[in-house]
Amino acid sequence: MAGETILVIDDGRENRDFVIEYILLPNGYAALAAADGKEGVELALERRPDLILLDLQMPRMNGIDVLKFLKARQLDIPVILMTFHGSEEIAVEVYRLGVRDYVKKPYTVEEMLAAIERSLTEVRLRREKEQLTERLIHANQELQRRVGELNVLHSVGKNVTELMNMNELLPRIVDAATQITQAEEGYLYLVEGSRLICRAHKRATGGRARPADFEVNDRVAVYVIRQCQPVVLKPEHLEREGSKAHSAAYAPVTLRGEVIGVLGVSNVSPGSAAFTKHESALLSMLTDHVAISIENSRNFDELRQAKERENRQMRVTFEKFVPPSVVDRVLANPDDLKLGGGRQEISVIFADIRGFTSWSENAPPEQVVEMLNDYLSLAAEIILAWDGTLDKFFGDGLMAIFNAPKMQEDHVHRAADAALALMRAGEEMRARRGDNLSYSIGVHVGEAVVGYIGTERALNYTAIGDVVNTAKRLQEMAPPGQIWVEESVVQRLGELVQAQPLGAVKIRGRQKPARAHQLLGLTPRS
Repeated sequence: MAGETILVIDDGRENRDFVIEYILLPNGYAALAAADGKEGVELALERRPDLILLDLQMPRMNGIDVLKFLKARQLDIPVILMTFHGSEEIAVEVYRLGVRDYVKKPYTVEEMLAAIERSLTEVRLRREKEQLTERLIHANQELQRRVGELNVLHSVGKNVTELMNMNELLPRIVDAATQITQAEEGYLYLVEGSRLICRAHKRATGGRARPADFEVNDRVAVYVIRQCQPVVLKPEHLEREGSKAHSAAYAPVTLRGEVIGVLGVSNVSPGSAAFTKHESALLSMLTDHVAISIENSRNFDELRQAKERENRQMRVTFEKFVPPSVVDRVLANPDDLKLGGGRQEISVIFADIRGFTSWSENAPPEQVVEMLNDYLSLAAEIILAWDGTLDKFFGDGLMAIFNAPKMQEDHVHRAADAALALMRAGEEMRARRGDNLSYSIGVHVGEAVVGYIGTERALNYTAIGDVVNTAKRLQEMAPPGQIWVEESVVQRLGELVQAQPLGAVKIRGRQKPARAHQLLGLTPRS
């Protein structure tokens, strides 16, 4: 391989001309010539040749001084010494000063060429090593950049799967766009109707990208949307658009073949780097994530709305069979729907339509059902209005509880007041319909086991205990149009209640009698 530059430093003109004309130039080397040592070191500093052919004896600066000068300046240029003197002492000294080879005058063309090739072989190997090292460093830097880009894309991909909030996700995508393209600014526009709305942007002043919501008028973005192609803009293109940016890149966001937005980056500082097709390709990769995130968000919203509709429909259907308070509890905590219950104090109401059985014997079935529905619907509405829990319907009667599942500090007062309201409403309905039907009601307060009773496949939210049985027996003993309550109810209500004592009554299935009272009235709580 030829083409290297060789500096010949020799005060003998004939020797210089011989080396240049018969050795260097015919073999493809570039030649420099210096007539003395001082001129030679000046050329060496200025031109940095690949090899120096150096005479030993010269005016102004001899060969030894030239070698010392080169070593002091740390100029690592191989030197071939040319001299008539071949003493061992000189050879040792010049080799210590960096001489690669030694040629005795007179020499042949072949001898000089061989010495030149030997010296340049090391130069060539070192140069190849330096070039290889430089390429390796560059390749490693490129690899690091690609790994960084992949890490950013991977991070964005994770965000897309984990985040549904567009105000969080879209700014992160803009941050990723500016990071992998090393851009100063970034922005994400979405098409909304006939308008182009900025949904996230990052300013050149620093900081992270932020969510946004304002209309933009960007002719380049509109062009990208119409052409559905990414673009890279140089300073001259941006100047024509009236933009202050130095360089910019845009990529369309497409979803199911339709352009729904644009992701862009720009550099605004003077002398900042210009974008290439590589940065444009990176933006295009990120736009896929934008499209996926928007699709996921839309699907999530549709799923949420479908779930809400399903819950509303389930609630409407469920509340026809289960008390609303129980429905709320089940929907809020589905895992709590399991067999078992807990002991707690409740107030219990039993109500029955007296005279219904005898009346229904002579009435058409359709009229019986209509009448039953009217009275039971009336009772149910009142119980719910007083925030009670309808436990069950049985024949022409019903059971309701208070203080479960929702805790109520005034549950005794609520139960008594609901019983009075139900009796008044029943009398009004009887007068309106002209029938001879009336409620009899029993009320009691005490501890019971409350929870889901039944089997794993068929559950019923209810209460079990003596308080329930006693309330039922009081209702059975109460004449039509009367409300019987156990004495504990009267004691709990104190001065607020108006009641007539009825004395001890025998409760079927219970050893101890109950002390019954007829409930006449109730003062509202202050």
